[in-house]
Amino acid sequence: MKIVTWNINSVRLRAPSVVAMMQKLKPDIVCLQETKCPDELFPSQVFADEGYVHQHFHGMKSYNGVAILSKVPFTSKDIHHRVGKQDCRHIAANFNGFELHNIYIPAGGDIPDPDANDKFAHKLDFVDELKGWFADRYSKDQKLIAVGDFNIAPLEHDVWSHKQLLKVVSHTPIEVEKFTKMYNSLDWHDAIRHFVPENEKCYTWWSYRNHDWKISNRGRRLDHIWVTKPLAKSLKKHKILIEARDWEQPSDHVPVMVELEN
Repeated sequence: MKIVTWNINSVRLRAPSVVAMMQKLKPDIVCLQETKCPDELFPSQVFADEGYVHQHFHGMKSYNGVAILSKVPFTSKDIHHRVGKQDCRHIAANFNGFELHNIYIPAGGDIPDPDANDKFAHKLDFVDELKGWFADRYSKDQKLIAVGDFNIAPLEHDVWSHKQLLKVVSHTPIEVEKFTKMYNSLDWHDAIRHFVPENEKCYTWWSYRNHDWKISNRGRRLDHIWVTKPLAKSLKKHKILIEARDWEQPSDHVPVMVELEN
């Protein structure tokens, strides 16, 4: 079972890139974030033609949006609204043997102060709510997978410079603290760091502002795949498709995949 997560930054604009990724990685399930597309305009048939006939998406014009595209049928699906907003950031699907959550945590703006920046306050509240929601709704022995653009790079080597980014949104101490509490809420297992040691650099995002992104390599690991402990032993391999950052009209994020034993 191969599962991919990718912040696509407009699914209509980059549908050909999604198809190219599907053909290259051959995932069973694809989770997209920031689709920026109302449901009636979602390019369903493009992905159905590639075999992803089981689809669950929830989007809005110009902003946010999440989608689950699967070759494997799911038994039920849900839309979850967070912190009093209906802004298309969290959907879920039940498969035979596990439940999958696709989550797009708010970016949080540029000022890391919840009193001065409503977007940052929204981000912190969102993470706090997820922490309690998972803990109240599930137990650690259930088979769950949570993927998506979490917009937080928690570890020292999840960013190109720990010292320089301590005051930059996505790596601030308060974000990392709340992120860690959410992570501990179900004793999640970090599927990417399962394969990549914490003392090694690991990135999934490079800013559009950085035109020589490959040379400077000033990246961050904002995209995550978590599994609960009952699934941790099933992790087989991973792939971060860095080359996609150089594709035509690229997203600033790249696809992240894990493979689990059935």
